[in-house]
Amino acid sequence: MPIDIVLDAMGSDKAPEPEIRGAILACRHFDVRVHLAGPEDLLRPKLREALKVYAKRERVPVFIAQASEWISMDDKAAQAVRSKRDSSMRVGLKMVREGRAAGFVTAGNTGAAMATAKMVLGSLSGVDRPALATIMPTTTGRPSLLLDAGANVDSDPENLVQFAVMGHMYAKNVLHVASPRIGLLSIGEEDGKGNTLTRDTLPLLRELKGINFIGNVEGRDLFNGHADVVVCDGFVGNVALKTCEGTAKLLSVSLRDSLKSTVTSQVGALLSRKAIADFKKRLDYSEYGGAILLGVRGVCIVGHGSSNERAIMNGIRVAAEFAQAEVNTGIEAALAAR
Repeated sequence: MPIDIVLDAMGSDKAPEPEIRGAILACRHFDVRVHLAGPEDLLRPKLREALKVYAKRERVPVFIAQASEWISMDDKAAQAVRSKRDSSMRVGLKMVREGRAAGFVTAGNTGAAMATAKMVLGSLSGVDRPALATIMPTTTGRPSLLLDAGANVDSDPENLVQFAVMGHMYAKNVLHVASPRIGLLSIGEEDGKGNTLTRDTLPLLRELKGINFIGNVEGRDLFNGHADVVVCDGFVGNVALKTCEGTAKLLSVSLRDSLKSTVTSQVGALLSRKAIADFKKRLDYSEYGGAILLGVRGVCIVGHGSSNERAIMNGIRVAAEFAQAEVNTGIEAALAAR
């Protein structure tokens, strides 16, 4: 039976076109029904035109959920959440809370998305602070999970322990890692390395039953496959994530410029076209759909503002996989058993 996912149609930098195209592609590739949250008078004609191009004569289950307002990237999150009571974010998340949709996806204002999700959905039992978890590519081909990637600038040791439990359950049930290796991000592998937060968190994680804690890990371990889940506070996680995004962009641009520099390199590029395409795909954020807000009573995926239709499509896929895996039930049970 198809899974209902509600999509904030007014979230991305170029909304609503990427959202509409991504919704159609998701319905063609996955067993989902997508509800576009936004103003119907704006979305209806654009959806009609997009269906002619992207549906390829297929009937695709894309619907519109009326919302008269939306939150822009320029809006101050706290103020917009309070004042725009009929925003596409709030309408979409209310559909999740009421059971009319299994998950919510947005490529809009991250702060507003997190604040609205916390307010509308509420936190899971045993979770003090929800965390943003993002998928990271590794040299092994199996992705790792980084959390918190920016939901909480300040965290205490108990928060990080909860992040570890949430990351463990997501990696096990969605990424299908039998015994996820959990690492604590620090400046060295030795127990004494790090700041007060990491030193105080380390013994708590060692005592935590039911997870495979491997100790401190370093920044390089985000990509070498040494850990399946890397835990840190939101300040460190967001800096790490943005640094990774910048490095990926540098590598892609440098590779492109190098391949265009001489006739010989251009010939080599033609011969290596598939390898180059595979390289770019491994670094492409659109393949991972967006960050997962773990710890709220529902499914919420937050994508990049520059998301294209492929990123939107994959965000919908991730939301459906998350909902099917019943991760939240496992998180509550694991935290209650501590």
